[in-house]
Amino acid sequence: MLLRAVRRHKVVFGVVVVLGVLAGAGFAVLRPPMLSSKVLVYVPASKQIQTQALIAGGYGVLGPVSRADPVLSYAQLLRQVKVEVSSPTSLTISVSAKTAADAQSVADAVAQRYVALVRVPGAAGGQVLARVAAPAAPATGTSRSAWLAELAGLGLLAGVVLGVIVVVAIGQGERRLRERDEIAGAVGAPVLASVPVLHPSGTAGWVRLLEAYEPGVVHAWSLRKALRHVGVRDGRSGGGGGVCLAVVSLAADRRALAVGPQLAVYAASLGVPTTLVIGPQQDPDVTAGLVAACTTVASGSRQPGSLQFAVGEYPDAARLAGGGLTVVIAVADSRNPRLAAVPATATVLGVSAGAATAEQLARVALSLTGAGVDISGILVADPDPGDRTTGRLLQLGQPAGPRAPAQHRQVARLTASTPEDRR
Repeated sequence: MLLRAVRRHKVVFGVVVVLGVLAGAGFAVLRPPMLSSKVLVYVPASKQIQTQALIAGGYGVLGPVSRADPVLSYAQLLRQVKVEVSSPTSLTISVSAKTAADAQSVADAVAQRYVALVRVPGAAGGQVLARVAAPAAPATGTSRSAWLAELAGLGLLAGVVLGVIVVVAIGQGERRLRERDEIAGAVGAPVLASVPVLHPSGTAGWVRLLEAYEPGVVHAWSLRKALRHVGVRDGRSGGGGGVCLAVVSLAADRRALAVGPQLAVYAASLGVPTTLVIGPQQDPDVTAGLVAACTTVASGSRQPGSLQFAVGEYPDAARLAGGGLTVVIAVADSRNPRLAAVPATATVLGVSAGAATAEQLARVALSLTGAGVDISGILVADPDPGDRTTGRLLQLGQPAGPRAPAQHRQVARLTASTPEDRR
């Protein structure tokens, strides 16, 4: 489920992950790693070592250091200077700073100021003959590149976790149907074919589709099975007359608009005399590019031999009687579909994965039913790569009782088959 949600919303997931990496890297730049330098100070054993540690880390030492060498403010010195008792006769002064040079110079300054403060007669806590064992050691700590890589990695991990949460939340609140079974269940018709579609952006793109579309082997077989389902065989229609196939899509689903033209171009490539009809539309702007492309191809020299075009009209009885295939493109408003009856022998619904809700598809189905039209099947455009369903409702409705013997099932199939199927 998580992988499917990530695949469906990979753009959102990728944006969240990138933002996580950028946030981690930005924090690493704004808050560079602290480098620490240490200096050892010897203190006579006769004095109270804990008191000397408090003096070394108090205002009497840190205040003058902050004023004399303002690399670090007094508030910063309080946070970044630590004085520890390393033995009964020694103190370790540690200083953290953004650069190694600052850490080392401030450590030396604090140690020297402490020694100067306690060695004078009448010093607070008594005179102490302390001395610095050696200059501050070179600063150590995480390098900037390692710090950047570490925080960027943490940002990546946080982005992945947050991205998964976001895409799962989007998936739970999203009502658009992506799986074939979901689409088929909403319409009450089986999925006949599911193929990727071209995405023409204008007249030129539609012209390329009409002149040069050629599906791959797998998708060609899927389209061929869909044609056989509506009564079209290779090079001819199923009966004596022609087959008129209405392909209905939603106005908001621009990808599904290409399903009908691709089916018509493929049928023509099989030698089936095919006419692509752009019927009257509720929203002519949706098919403006396709209409212009049909006009351009029809008047050009590269028009496919078996493919004809008609715009703004429905096929007449004479054309159907002449045989072949007529593909009628119809577009419905998803909010208020009002479809007139198309003189078609079969009607299919073109839907792209993730483009419509069950309510929208049900409205279109109700509108077609009200016009006396039954939906024969569904053509799914750009199916979800993660979808493992088939959308074959006929298999879902079989009773769960014991199966008949094989010979009885064979007789039943022969009895139920049409004369055309038996041929």
